[in-house]
Amino acid sequence: MEEALDRRLGRGMEYAHQSRVQGRSLFREPGNRTVAVRVNSGMDFLYSWPWVEAQVARTMDAWQACAEERLPSAQRFTREEQRERERVYDEALAAVERETKRVRRGNGGRGRAQERITAVFAQFAATALGLPDDAIALLTDGFLPVGTGLASWARQFDPALSMADIVQACRNAWTACGLQPLLGEPLHLTPSILGYSLLYPYSDNFLDGQTSDAAKLRFSERFRERLQGVAPAPRDDREAAVWALVALVEQEYPRAQHPQVFASLLAIHRAQERSLRQVRCGADFPAEELLRLSCAKGGTSVLADACLAQAWLRPAESEFAFEWGVLLQLGDDLQDVKEDRERGSMTLFSRAAARGERLDALTIRLLHFAERVGCAMEALPHGSATLKTLLRMSWRSLILMAVAESHQHFSAEFLRDAEEQSPFRFQFLRERREKLAGRRGLYAKLFELFLAEGDKGSLPASREPEALRVYALPADVA
Repeated sequence: MEEALDRRLGRGMEYAHQSRVQGRSLFREPGNRTVAVRVNSGMDFLYSWPWVEAQVARTMDAWQACAEERLPSAQRFTREEQRERERVYDEALAAVERETKRVRRGNGGRGRAQERITAVFAQFAATALGLPDDAIALLTDGFLPVGTGLASWARQFDPALSMADIVQACRNAWTACGLQPLLGEPLHLTPSILGYSLLYPYSDNFLDGQTSDAAKLRFSERFRERLQGVAPAPRDDREAAVWALVALVEQEYPRAQHPQVFASLLAIHRAQERSLRQVRCGADFPAEELLRLSCAKGGTSVLADACLAQAWLRPAESEFAFEWGVLLQLGDDLQDVKEDRERGSMTLFSRAAARGERLDALTIRLLHFAERVGCAMEALPHGSATLKTLLRMSWRSLILMAVAESHQHFSAEFLRDAEEQSPFRFQFLRERREKLAGRRGLYAKLFELFLAEGDKGSLPASREPEALRVYALPADVA
């Protein structure tokens, strides 16, 4: 399949090729058709594939430079401090269960239950996580409404979307909305961020799944056409949904005025196609090539988030977003070691595990790379110190929780050292995850509890999205 992709993409995928003609930038599309667009002064570049490759090479060099023997310095916790935080964790979990049961029995209004659960979270965040009041307010008043707004809209857009699909979309929306203040924009969910985030369950998961290579190739080609501005009639429900979500981006960012936005979407599309070679490639696949594929996929994903958060990016902003994306991708790869090995998908981490190697060195490097990305974030002129600290904490938590889950792939010495940097013992994290895995009903009830109807701000009407009316399936297909 990779050969077919390279043949069909090849020169035609040198989209967004940038050149200058009398103060204009030329956006070269497949087929040698050239469209002239005026670009803002000081921000006159687009994301050609050569630009992506250069950024991948730069990030790979940065990754190699992060090789260290020891974990980066961080706050350490005694066993007594960890157990106290665990006690607060369990109390908060019990309180949430009580509230969901109370609402289910009709003994309390949903609005009041939301307030009480939010208060429980605030207490938990302050005591167990050590967050200050302004960080808690950022979570409850900023990121929580983004997630509930997206979830409510998504459920009406497509009732068949699973909770896992919506949570996946929320994770991307939180990243994009976290970028907004860093780029000088207010934190809020927009139609384009909504549309791009919901593309993941329909496109990314489809291409990563067990569908035949031929079907993946057909869908990928048509999806690329849609991103280029062509609007073929959708062939099935998946395409109808994808077309509609792309339309949400187009409505907020008209193509002629915002070529950078669509160049970034084409870049992540190509990176996703190329990452297909990671499936069923075997543990002898070169580690350097796996790193290259992960850098391209992760970097372009958050680059697109950044373009939707602020349509025109400066070079330093583009580079930061790209490296943040690589960090998140490698963090996910560590988190998914078991699942990737089971489905035969090779990443740096699943390859090392398949070869019987300890993941100590890779994880230490990942934590040092996170420090590098954090330093780049600090250099951005926008964004509060509270937000930047919260993001740094979330990156470290993602990695440490993945270590706790995949503890069998680490040395005892590394686990002791890393656990001291965690507010919770690793065994406690594993036990609570297993316990909650058997309580999927709790997640569903909590999910429904916060899906309040109401003002969605600037979002399109979710019950009957305009984009769906435009891309309704033909009668003979539906």
